[in-house]
Amino acid sequence: MFFIYKLLVIVFIIFSPITFVFRIFLGKEDPDRFLEKFSIYKKKVKIHETVWFHGASVGEILSIIPIINILEKNVKVKKILITSSTVSSASIISNYNFKKTEHVYFPIDSDFFMNKFIKTWKPKVVFFIDSEIWPNFIKNLYRKNIPIILLNGRITAKSFNRWMIFKSFAKEIFSKINISLPQNLQSAKYLKRLGAKNIKIAGNLKYFGEPKKIIDNKIKVLFKNRVIFCAASTHFDEENKIAKAHIDLKNSIPNLLTVIIPRHTHRSKSIISDLNNLGLKVVSRKTKLKINKDTDIYLVDTYGEALKFYALSKVSFIGGSLINHGGQNPLEPARLGNFILHGPHINNFYEVYTYLSKFKNSFKINDEKSIKKIVLKKINFKQKLKIKRKLYRLGNLILKNNLKYINKFI
Repeated sequence: MFFIYKLLVIVFIIFSPITFVFRIFLGKEDPDRFLEKFSIYKKKVKIHETVWFHGASVGEILSIIPIINILEKNVKVKKILITSSTVSSASIISNYNFKKTEHVYFPIDSDFFMNKFIKTWKPKVVFFIDSEIWPNFIKNLYRKNIPIILLNGRITAKSFNRWMIFKSFAKEIFSKINISLPQNLQSAKYLKRLGAKNIKIAGNLKYFGEPKKIIDNKIKVLFKNRVIFCAASTHFDEENKIAKAHIDLKNSIPNLLTVIIPRHTHRSKSIISDLNNLGLKVVSRKTKLKINKDTDIYLVDTYGEALKFYALSKVSFIGGSLINHGGQNPLEPARLGNFILHGPHINNFYEVYTYLSKFKNSFKINDEKSIKKIVLKKINFKQKLKIKRKLYRLGNLILKNNLKYINKFI
């Protein structure tokens, strides 16, 4: 199976110039840095014993920021490397003033690029986050006796079934992981069946976060005298449903301002066009234009600022849930006192939504009418501190549990 996998990687490399040109055009690749995916770097790297973390995109990277903050203060740690695959995740990291930590893009999973990457960065340990399993990397890291840790591991039913099609191949890969730290019991069960040996449930790192509000005074002034409803991590077509709900809601809340934070900002032009076609007036954050009394939608087409808007809202819809995507993480707005709305497709964060629902902090919606109903009910409701305190305590416990295992490899 490894032979077939390597052939597929070679085919990808052959067509990669076309793929990368197309992705650069779409804004999905950084034209100045895409060569990092071929382990080509602009500056010379001279480091040893790097502590390496790899996560696919924004959610995975944000989940390890608390760990990075702690390791930055650890005198044993000389260098921290974060790799990811998306422009949005790279943008997020640039917002932090790290001293020991550097970000580069994750290279193509071929023997040549992988070995060049390892020779350059000399990792002493690697933490693959969530569901990032790369066969060539794992096989070669194992051969070089570099410890491999699956951090905040998540295996969904869908990905488990895919791996089980190639059961022996899966066992060959997962058995090479030194320790797996799954985020829930279901993932632990799947990992065991896939061949992982050393499994310790440490909890979902995404529960961690500070409960205090992050108020941006400039935004607060900008939104003066407006009632804020947030729709975050939205995907294609979800913005239209939110927009239609906004139109209905304005009859009851004339000073309503709906803040839309799309999951992928490269879609901003098409989103604005769709909303304008519905007769709505949109201001995009990148333009830095002022909001008028007749502004309907404030489109946040920047990265890493969602917390500023959750802090001014009491109700947030979390996207990827009205479409068959599996939902996005609702914990950030929940920690800041927002009631959460979500669609029926939440399998990616089913455990989290179950927890929030237990405290009557999340509500399932299916269409514009149900959005309107919950927003009207909760938009002026003073949130209780109970859920904030519980999330804070749980998050701290989970962070400590994970650090207990991480520190063994530092």
